[in-house]
Amino acid sequence: MILFDGKTYESSEQDRLLNELEERIPVILSKEQLSPEVVIDAVEQLRVDLLKGRFDDLLTAFPEDTVETYKQQAEALLSKEHLHKKLVTELGNTEEYVTDKIDGFSQIKVKKMPLGVLFHIAAGNMDFLPAYSLAEGLMTGNINILKLPSADNGLSLKLIMQLIEYRPELKDYIYVFDTASTDIQGMRKMAELSNAISVWGSDMAIEAVRGLAPTGAKIIEWGQKLGFCYVSKPGESADADAKLEGLAKHIATTKQLLCSSCQIIYIDTEDMNEVKAFAERFLPILETAVNGNATQEIGIRARDTLVSYTQRLKSYLGEEDRRDNVLRGKGCSVIIAEDSALELSPMMCNVLVKRLPRKDIGKVLYAHRYHLQTAGLICPDEDRKSISELFVQCGLIRVTEPKDMSAYFPGECHDGEYALNRYMRIVNIEC
Repeated sequence: MILFDGKTYESSEQDRLLNELEERIPVILSKEQLSPEVVIDAVEQLRVDLLKGRFDDLLTAFPEDTVETYKQQAEALLSKEHLHKKLVTELGNTEEYVTDKIDGFSQIKVKKMPLGVLFHIAAGNMDFLPAYSLAEGLMTGNINILKLPSADNGLSLKLIMQLIEYRPELKDYIYVFDTASTDIQGMRKMAELSNAISVWGSDMAIEAVRGLAPTGAKIIEWGQKLGFCYVSKPGESADADAKLEGLAKHIATTKQLLCSSCQIIYIDTEDMNEVKAFAERFLPILETAVNGNATQEIGIRARDTLVSYTQRLKSYLGEEDRRDNVLRGKGCSVIIAEDSALELSPMMCNVLVKRLPRKDIGKVLYAHRYHLQTAGLICPDEDRKSISELFVQCGLIRVTEPKDMSAYFPGECHDGEYALNRYMRIVNIEC
């Protein structure tokens, strides 16, 4: 399904509509710039209706506690107050100004403007991400072309259509396509219509986008990252058990599918016996969390089981030595590994446990510097500041409590940068 000019069309209409869009874009760019207030008003109305239960029928596939979490997040993060703060935090002062007078030089007017046309290639590993990414493009006044991920279940399109229903003037700035990633010609056409490409996905996906992007197009990468939890002296931490339970629930709820999800639990030791002892301690905690977060929806259970076994089989290829180091529980496993490399786990509640003495943190993290983002931390209170500082010096972007590794914090950046700032340009006009 395609959303174009506020109307839906069959996917077979893609080529015709893209040709029409090429004619429309210059006309829209010549209009007065879209005000962020229009977008904020539409998002606020979406928030109100969501909290009233208007979209509950679209959320039936999610567990009840997940739906409640989403509603709590929406209540705060989609409010007018928060969105205004987001604008100020990420863009600073957007009012145009004139530079000081310096003898021998002209003064210039400085202002921030949209990039023009943003092509969003959204990933399907986070609910609502396509709609949220598009909303950020709208808040910065851009025309937005959105390629939906193959895993999208139609929820994104319905939410975006609601925004247009609230504020019909948004239809000129929203074009949504369900183009397959294998349709290179279609994606290349969308890229050629754009000033910038915002791509969410794996290293392979980003390399593919670089190949189809026209020369001069700005590529805004939100690439694959790997999260981990670091455990140091848990016996000296009074609330270590509670934090391990929080970590287990995080793994169970995210299924380790997010960039911020915990793939590896690193133990601050050189002794493999300590690693094994931790794995034995953590397995029943993880099993309890997984069983407590199991969905009863048969389709989701079948999908999760299939993905879990597929990932497990892949992990065995060329790594036969790991078979004897797997502690299995119901719906989960803890895999003991001899090395310290940061890597993707088999996911779906199958977590790696490795040793990483504090003196080797810099070496290990530098080797994986392109994939660093989030670390959960369990340690005595007196060590938290020093370990956190070590992590950020070595390239980490986020250091959190284990339970909050995938939580959103108002005002936070993404991968070390503010999205809104990347979606705008600074222009100079001589006075």
